[in-house]
Amino acid sequence: MTAPSTGPSSDLPEGGPAVSARPVPPVPRVAAPPWPDRVVPSWTDPVVTQASEAVGGPWGRHAVTGRALFWTPLRVCLLFTVAVLALAWAKQAPCADGNWTGSKQYTHLCYNDAVPLFGIHGLDEGAVPYLDSAVEYPVLTGGLMQLAAVIARGWDDLVAGLGPLPEATPVLSFYVVTCLLLSALALLVTRGVLGLAGRRPWDAAMVALSPLLLVHAFTNWDLLAVALTTLGMWAWARRHPVLAGVLVGLGVAAKLYPVIVLGVLFVLCLRAGQLRPWLSTTVAAGLAWLAVNLPIAVLAPENWARFFTFSDVRPANPESIWAIALHSFPEFLDGPLAEGEAPSVLNATVAVLLLLCAAGVAWLALAAPLRPRLPQLAFLLVAAFLLLNKVWSPQYSLWLLPLAVLARPRWRSLLLWQATEALVWATTLLYYLGADNRGIGVEWFYLSVVVRDVVVVALMALVVREVWQPDADLVRRSWPGTDDPAGGVLDGAPDRWVLPRRLTLRRSAPHRGPLPSPS
Repeated sequence: MTAPSTGPSSDLPEGGPAVSARPVPPVPRVAAPPWPDRVVPSWTDPVVTQASEAVGGPWGRHAVTGRALFWTPLRVCLLFTVAVLALAWAKQAPCADGNWTGSKQYTHLCYNDAVPLFGIHGLDEGAVPYLDSAVEYPVLTGGLMQLAAVIARGWDDLVAGLGPLPEATPVLSFYVVTCLLLSALALLVTRGVLGLAGRRPWDAAMVALSPLLLVHAFTNWDLLAVALTTLGMWAWARRHPVLAGVLVGLGVAAKLYPVIVLGVLFVLCLRAGQLRPWLSTTVAAGLAWLAVNLPIAVLAPENWARFFTFSDVRPANPESIWAIALHSFPEFLDGPLAEGEAPSVLNATVAVLLLLCAAGVAWLALAAPLRPRLPQLAFLLVAAFLLLNKVWSPQYSLWLLPLAVLARPRWRSLLLWQATEALVWATTLLYYLGADNRGIGVEWFYLSVVVRDVVVVALMALVVREVWQPDADLVRRSWPGTDDPAGGVLDGAPDRWVLPRRLTLRRSAPHRGPLPSPS
């Protein structure tokens, strides 16, 4: 008699140590431990498998999961996030007090927008964004700046009244409070990704341990929009369309890019015949955006419109493909611009290209053999927006982080992409430092941008391949019956409307809904 195997088998999730076919001596009958209720990353990802050798190797086939009283995947991932944020703070510490003599912000790679804007927008003197100062950010981002300024002034007043407390300059207090608020938002991003990952909770570690989070957590206030968008997608996954709309609408009030999620949801809901939840989400998003913006638009219309006018006249950002093209061909598109002149040809070109990309993604959503997962299409469209837009500030790449992890949770490709983002940040600051001041020339800077863009395009191509060949989608084939853990009402729903196709993939992909029939 041989002991019953408790290792992986063909009808269980892929991965796990191989089970030897060699006969074993008789053993007492004992209850076999239950199969893990989640994907074990050290069984499925080669990078994690290799890294696990430092702590004893991959998870054993007789090990038991789901019994930890405290160190659950959520708490471990949150701890990872705290550790990375601590390193990010240490990296930023030389620039925290605002003493940037000797171009310290470039030589120490610690530049951030909070310190200079504290004085530029009068926050050091109690000015209120939009009401007293024109801020070039959407309203909710200005609200976060004001919240940090109020808390920092409260701390400074408390320190002034109580001698034993440590004193700090106003700008340092503001920056510390800003970083604490951004840290809380980063923890929410990790929590949201774990909630969207389904049977793959450890995918949240790809966000928690992200080099991109280390580099850009405190560069700007982008984590506000990223957190709201991620939580909105989580609410959608939990089938709360109105709450999802409120959160996404607030995200649009912080940065415009979350509106892309509403567009992606539209084409997916159209294919599934689930337009009513999408309509509830969109209406809630519009009302939430309006509730935040309308008071400021009424009280200070010119300052409220500053974000839109600034976006219109803003030239190509140095990190964009358009800046590279204009550097090589100065007469390209608008050619040289006068001070304050809007690049109208560039704006129109970008708008047309973005509409074409949106149409392509919509076609992919409606013609793919299986309905694509929400994070896959959202990643493709946000990545296309960044690649083709005239502005790609380095910290904007945080927008892609949770979407990339959910769209294609593979450590190797994600780490490679984020390494190029860190390279762009380092070369950006060295380029601003200047070649005459031990920095680098524009050619090396543009080379790093091109490398980053090529890697992002390659990542997009891999996602498109997995959309068109669902058997290659790691999420779908990682657990029996998995369709779209982030899909909400779309998860497992049958298709109602698809584009006609001449060829239909006849693959046995794990899907709870019926495959669309050829038209």
